[in-house]
Amino acid sequence: MSLLEPLRHRSFRALAAGRTLGTFGNSVAPVALAFAVLDRTGSAVDLGLVVGVRSLAGILLLLFGGVLADRLPRAVILQGTEIAAGLSQALIAASVLCGFGSVPFLISLSVVNGAVAAMSLPASAAITPQTVPRDLLAPANALLRLLVNGGRIAGAGVAGVAVAAAGPGWALAVNALLFFAAALAYHAVRLPRADRVPGARPIADLVAGWHEFRSRAWVWVVVAQFAFVNAAGLGTLVVIGPVVADETFGRSGWGLALAMQTAGALLGGIVAAHWRPRHALFVGVLLVTVEALPVLTLGWWPSLVPLLIAMLAAGLAMEQFSVAWDVSLQEHIPPDKLARVYSYDMLGSLAAMPIGQIAAGPLVQHFGREPVLVACGVLILVSTGLALCSREIRQLTNRTAAPAVPTGS
Repeated sequence: MSLLEPLRHRSFRALAAGRTLGTFGNSVAPVALAFAVLDRTGSAVDLGLVVGVRSLAGILLLLFGGVLADRLPRAVILQGTEIAAGLSQALIAASVLCGFGSVPFLISLSVVNGAVAAMSLPASAAITPQTVPRDLLAPANALLRLLVNGGRIAGAGVAGVAVAAAGPGWALAVNALLFFAAALAYHAVRLPRADRVPGARPIADLVAGWHEFRSRAWVWVVVAQFAFVNAAGLGTLVVIGPVVADETFGRSGWGLALAMQTAGALLGGIVAAHWRPRHALFVGVLLVTVEALPVLTLGWWPSLVPLLIAMLAAGLAMEQFSVAWDVSLQEHIPPDKLARVYSYDMLGSLAAMPIGQIAAGPLVQHFGREPVLVACGVLILVSTGLALCSREIRQLTNRTAAPAVPTGS
């Protein structure tokens, strides 16, 4: 099946355009905002506050975003959140360009941005099955991830050029236009009325979503696994990786390693679109073990070439898991509860990331770099091994798997 087959469906084309533009804008925003704060105050503490409150607001409101996405038309939610993001970014841009962008003002708008992101994430994840037939879920999710990764790469590159050429204020203005363009794209998404499921009460909806989440062991086991994987893996790479680079192969080498990881993800998306094993979730969870390679490489063999290979492999492997996970949720969770299950997934998987990032520096100071890196790599392997002990994960069947080829006797 062609990777481009889902693009024959109008609503999916609109969804793909909206998510790509939105990701592009979200990649521009942190870079432009960081330099705007530094130009204004020159304080890393102020920058941490502005960025940190956005993440905190996003985590705290994820569950509410899941409730809304199961109660209201998801395309309307995506349009509204992109418009709200565009307006808040336009206000930030105006404050920077006109000189009235105080730190409290920027913090307030960062809270708005975090809340908007929390509203949009469950809806954007849960809407895919409503835009394509069931047999196109695997290529549709793979293609979306390819486009999102491409938008992330392009956004980061454009942000740096725009800030250098025109300043952070104008870069933020471009960022606002990208969000408005994403809202316009989402306006073209047309969903069947039958899929627009009204909810009851927010608390009751949360309870129902929690019951759906915990009633399937394969769901909560994977989320628990990724609480450790994200804390040990992403926390390590983001905090300790640059330190290792400064001491060994240099900052340009670290940038190349991150680019290699993204290249692996792009390649992995193409593979995932065409390779559909019957027990896709089991294969995906098993491949998460590869995520330990970059961490262990930094600890035992901090050289550029081994790290590039490890990052490429990790990006490719993690994309297989990501597509398998999305398809598994979209096939097995009832559509009217899917966004709430996604919100519990995102909350459980992402909440531990800041803990890992905050703890990485002190742990390295106390125990040394190599022991911490090796311990994080082992934690990834152990948590993944425990997840594989779940019979539900090993036996979950992918309904859209490629049919087996009969063999002769």
